[in-house]
Amino acid sequence: MRVNHVNIVVREMERSLTFYVGLLGMRVTFEAELAGEWIETVAGLPGVSARCVFCQPVGGGTRFELLEYRIPTGLAVPEDSLANTLGLRHVALEVDDLDALYTRLVSGGVEFVSPPVLVPFSVAGVRKRLCYLRDPDGALVEIAEYAPEPPPPPQA
Repeated sequence: MRVNHVNIVVREMERSLTFYVGLLGMRVTFEAELAGEWIETVAGLPGVSARCVFCQPVGGGTRFELLEYRIPTGLAVPEDSLANTLGLRHVALEVDDLDALYTRLVSGGVEFVSPPVLVPFSVAGVRKRLCYLRDPDGALVEIAEYAPEPPPPPQA
């Protein structure tokens, strides 16, 4: 089993594409209009109509399925933007240069929960620096940089 894609429901597709493609640097790999019996059945929403755009990191990896529901429109629940809300909470993106991306996104007006922080422990000899940000609809996105644990200083 492997992850095929992550779905994110968006209010305004063009605004979200500006974020995911323009600012994060993903590329659009697929677009479609969704309507008809098949999507009504899958979504459990009679009369549903939506725009679907798949974005993917340039080097490959898991695709993001952005869905803009036109009929019926969804509701924004502010509590869903909090890190401790139950359920699926964020998607994490691994980057090579966290500081450069952080600076570029801040310049682009992206709302961050915090600046980058160093996790105070390593896992399997790997250290992690990360921060959370919010996409245009408040969904949490983690950006993280991983590096080998530095060797201990020589003993005198």
